[in-house]
Amino acid sequence: MIFVRADRDEKIEAVRKKISGLFHKADLGSCIQKKDLVAIKMHFGEKGNETSIPASYVRPVVEEVMGRSGRPVLTDTCVLYRSVRDNAADHLRFAHDRGFTIENTGAPVVIADGIHGSDEKTVRIPGRIFKEVSIASAAAEADAMIVLSHVTGHMVTGLGGAIKNLGMGFSSRKGKLRQHATMKPGIARKFCTGCGVCIESCPEDAISLVDDRAVIDGKTCIGCGECLTVCRFDAVKHDWNRDSDDLQKRMAEHALGVVIGKQNRTGYYNFILSVTKDCDCLPVRQKPVIQDIGILAGKDPVALDAASLDLIRKHAGKPLSDSAYPQFDPWVQIRHGESIGLGTSEYRLIEL
Repeated sequence: MIFVRADRDEKIEAVRKKISGLFHKADLGSCIQKKDLVAIKMHFGEKGNETSIPASYVRPVVEEVMGRSGRPVLTDTCVLYRSVRDNAADHLRFAHDRGFTIENTGAPVVIADGIHGSDEKTVRIPGRIFKEVSIASAAAEADAMIVLSHVTGHMVTGLGGAIKNLGMGFSSRKGKLRQHATMKPGIARKFCTGCGVCIESCPEDAISLVDDRAVIDGKTCIGCGECLTVCRFDAVKHDWNRDSDDLQKRMAEHALGVVIGKQNRTGYYNFILSVTKDCDCLPVRQKPVIQDIGILAGKDPVALDAASLDLIRKHAGKPLSDSAYPQFDPWVQIRHGESIGLGTSEYRLIEL
């Protein structure tokens, strides 16, 4: 694994040169074969967020992929909550407005799970919790992947890094729900207008109107989340309360579903820059909680996240949890990922 010191105040060209250097030194080019469709996994940020990976950092990765005759696309998935990123049309427009254009980056943007987040593939895995997981179609169909992750804290998992970017970030809506929800959806009658859109969208005919309000039959419902996506009145509700350890393990198993069969075709960058208490999904301006440290590159997401936490402890003089959420242990996702074959927490760090 290769590490280079960097900070957001450096000139863009200097950072780009480091990103290209990491690509070569970490041998990420070996993940790509001629004419490969290469998914460059991004998080385009959220309205009001200013600390996510900027479009200006992506160009050197695109150029390195194209230099190996690969065909890169920038990609992410739709989110479950109400956001400009909860559907492909608004998500694409938002990414464009944030500078992720072909002119700026050299690659087009594709939303990996389709218009509503339901374009998915079922992948079998040797998990402890799941034997199969639902991931975005484009993630499954890509020939190779380069995963760009902004390291942050997180209000439930304690750490947002490569594992989260894979497991949560490349799951379909159903996959996200299976990680988050402890129960199947229900209808808040006071918000329901009885429009019937959820009834039309339900693939199992599990929803009906009772006294002009939608009602979900829990025995028939499969928890796919179609109703959550199509409802524009916030009438569909889920219980998002799940303990951190369980969510982290489920997330790691979905990450395995994304890369299984492609472990040698996937490369990673972890940007330990502008590290904030919460992830980039929050629509607010966040202040970094530690100093900028640098950028990691390698081929093992477990090792990258472990090294990120170790580097934060070393340079900040305290673990990330002390500056974010001390009640959560972010090493759970790393240990579980290691136990199911996602990667290893042991690594050798080479500093440029």
